[in-house]
Amino acid sequence: MASNSKFTGKHMAMVFIGGFGVVIAVNLVMASFAVSGFHGLVVENSYVASQKFNGWMDEAEKSRALGWQVEARQLADGRIALTTADVPEGAAITAIARRPLGQHELANLTFAPAGADAWTANEALAQGRWTLHLTVTAGGQTWTGESKLP
Repeated sequence: MASNSKFTGKHMAMVFIGGFGVVIAVNLVMASFAVSGFHGLVVENSYVASQKFNGWMDEAEKSRALGWQVEARQLADGRIALTTADVPEGAAITAIARRPLGQHELANLTFAPAGADAWTANEALAQGRWTLHLTVTAGGQTWTGESKLP
């Protein structure tokens, strides 16, 4: 059976609209994945940050070699509780808390011992997502690391 239908301008318009609809839908989905998945640090000057990158990597390797471990969680009252492993007694712990993206909120935290391998922040943070840049100093050695809340 032979079909007598013709490809008209309406058909071409449907192909055009459908094609652009698919492209726009894919772009919107990919953009939402990119924005929701970004957890990096936003810097004012990427060139200056790139010049410091190797130093940051050396610092991270030295911290890893110490073998110290720190895990953070937020308490109901907003303070941060740390659980440590292999951190020497008499250590001093500080942290800079920052919002990972969006709100440019920073807070400096100091920690007091709260038992064996436990520490509690003296300051409280508002609820929500935070990235902690932790610094542990003991016996002339310094460990740095990051922890994400919640």
